[in-house]
Amino acid sequence: MAVGSVSVSASAIASEATGDAAPVSDSQTFRRAFKDLKNGFDHRELWLSLGWQDIKQRYRRSVIGPFWITIATGVQASAIGLLYSALLDIPLTEFLPYVTVGLIVWNLINASITEGSEVFIANEGLIKQLPSPLSVHVYRLVWRQMLFFAHNLLIYVIMLVAFGVWRELTWASLAAIPALGLMVLNALWVSIVFGIFATRYRDIGPILGSLTLLLFVLTPIMWTTQSLEAQGGAAAERVKLAEINPLFHFLDIVRAPMIGQEQEAYHWYIVLAFTVVGWALALFALRKYRARVPYWV
Repeated sequence: MAVGSVSVSASAIASEATGDAAPVSDSQTFRRAFKDLKNGFDHRELWLSLGWQDIKQRYRRSVIGPFWITIATGVQASAIGLLYSALLDIPLTEFLPYVTVGLIVWNLINASITEGSEVFIANEGLIKQLPSPLSVHVYRLVWRQMLFFAHNLLIYVIMLVAFGVWRELTWASLAAIPALGLMVLNALWVSIVFGIFATRYRDIGPILGSLTLLLFVLTPIMWTTQSLEAQGGAAAERVKLAEINPLFHFLDIVRAPMIGQEQEAYHWYIVLAFTVVGWALALFALRKYRARVPYWV
């Protein structure tokens, strides 16, 4: 014991003499957070194949397969469009494209929040058995949702022809491409932040499920801000409440160019602000709690 003590003391004295600091673990540094994101992306062959396998597994032994996604979204959009176009007195040819694209984009937003909160819990087995970066599971989730989005775009293509929406499209409609890129970036940080904290506090998942249901009603998908403004009075004042809902701005930057509508620049500014703040939170969460997730799942 005395020899060990002398050895440790000698080592400490040597460190002080040379001015070298004692080695410190970098498990809770931003360097490790960035490294996790980079290494996770480098494992793209893994998460690309796993994401595609998730879809095939869900529709195993089905004749139509993943196109059930398209059919379900199309039926839902048709039902809502037929009903609310009559209630709001909006021509079906104008309202149905609005609702259809709104539902397609909303499905991506909703999955990023609800499934994002379960991303690590759902992959408990892989996290404990497979030594891979934590971000692999986030990339897998977002990739799977982009595949769902791509399947639903078939409805959009049919609608372009059937309702003559293609006549309304201009070069400004290409803004939907960077808008979709922003959606992906936000889906990533949302899955990281909610995924980590919902793994630690399991009540967060059900809360987010109820919250997204409420936000679906408050977001202009089944109704339009123009119809409220046309009513005037108290109804017009409620349009301001829609502006408070951040999901409205995310929805608008994608939907408006896809159906040839004009949009205000402030929608982009708000989304960009959420992107920056969200990624700051995601990096902090990865830095602080990344190493604890395997113990929480």
